[in-house]
Amino acid sequence: MSAIKEVQKKLMDGGFDAALRAVYVYDDVLPEQRARYAQVIDDFVRQYGDKGQHIGLYSAPGRTEICGNHTDHNHGKVLAASVNLDAIAAAAPNGERTVRIKSAGYDIDVVDIDDLNVHEDETGHSAALIRGICARFVQLGYQIGGFDATTASRVLSGSGLSSSAAFEVLVCTILNHLFNGGRIDSVEIAKISQYAENVYFFKPCGLLDQTACSVGGFVEIDFADPEKPVIGKIDFDFAACNHALCIVDTGGSHSNLTDDYAAVRAEMEAVAAEFGRKVLRDVPEEAFWQAIPSLREKLGERAILRAMHFYAENHRVDSDAQALKAGDFEQFKHNVIESGYSSYMYNQNVYTTKNPAEQPVSLGLAVSEKLLNGRGAWRVHGGGFAGTIQAFVPMEMLDRYAAEMRRIFGEKSCYVLNIRPVGGARIADPE
Repeated sequence: MSAIKEVQKKLMDGGFDAALRAVYVYDDVLPEQRARYAQVIDDFVRQYGDKGQHIGLYSAPGRTEICGNHTDHNHGKVLAASVNLDAIAAAAPNGERTVRIKSAGYDIDVVDIDDLNVHEDETGHSAALIRGICARFVQLGYQIGGFDATTASRVLSGSGLSSSAAFEVLVCTILNHLFNGGRIDSVEIAKISQYAENVYFFKPCGLLDQTACSVGGFVEIDFADPEKPVIGKIDFDFAACNHALCIVDTGGSHSNLTDDYAAVRAEMEAVAAEFGRKVLRDVPEEAFWQAIPSLREKLGERAILRAMHFYAENHRVDSDAQALKAGDFEQFKHNVIESGYSSYMYNQNVYTTKNPAEQPVSLGLAVSEKLLNGRGAWRVHGGGFAGTIQAFVPMEMLDRYAAEMRRIFGEKSCYVLNIRPVGGARIADPE
């Protein structure tokens, strides 16, 4: 029996169940997860052949923002978490100076790792991320090598769960374990991923998505110094709190919202500029409140309201983190609701003023409040203006909540998730 078939047999016989359980938590999902990894191994053999390779299995999760909506760009605080939807891979060293990654549903990416220069023609393509990750590994003194991989992802594209960050962390996790003995820590992996996206993919993202995907579980991040964010993992057993996390796609297009997103940041920074600062984090909150009359004359009311949201969200992140550390899930839910109200009333990123008659997110929040008031929690998810909402739903209410969301927004609108306790993970190393 070949090495690949031995790994697949061990997988299906439950030989990797301990590693799978550490990632997916619940025993009843293990058969399905074994089948997923067996499929990605089959994909590997179809793509590269069975040549006696020693294959490894890896996983990286998507993420969800819990609190701190639209604050990171002004050096604020964020509470985020990894989710149980993930990208997985089968990978094996190939002894060459080439990385080949075939992702299900996409063309194969082939990257010559002897050429780690920026390729502008790769902008927006996965090859740019792979090349950028390899380049940053080398710059930081880590080892790289050629490998072949097949991947499959359940991280929903366009849902605010950050499918791109999951892919980046997955590639880093493969390189970390194949060539560096797993010694690179999760925060470093997040920074490497961000570098690849900024410099090679040409997307000026912050560090939130990559950190939540890489570190795993609940994580609090303080971006006071965005070059050196303070990151803290919070130990909280979400599986024991008898709630599900629902992400509901309420519809609406993101295609014409770029200026809406930009205006949130610009208006916060306009307030900061009145104090001679670049970002709100550098403006004392009391000084802001004292200056409201003059700010109103110069900037109008919406910029002031968005600044109020920024300061309040920073306080809520601290409160939410403390609630989780204390095991107080009721206080946590209260803060999530308050975060949602603040996004709606002060940050005003629940619908676009370009088309005020179209408010699917507002409708999703209103229905969630009717169903969950006094029991669960709900808020806008991600950038807002269109798209998804987030809800923490007691398990005994889950069927009713999901059914109502699907009745209103469509059969595939409501995704029932859990908080995943770990970030980028090795399921099996090459043997």
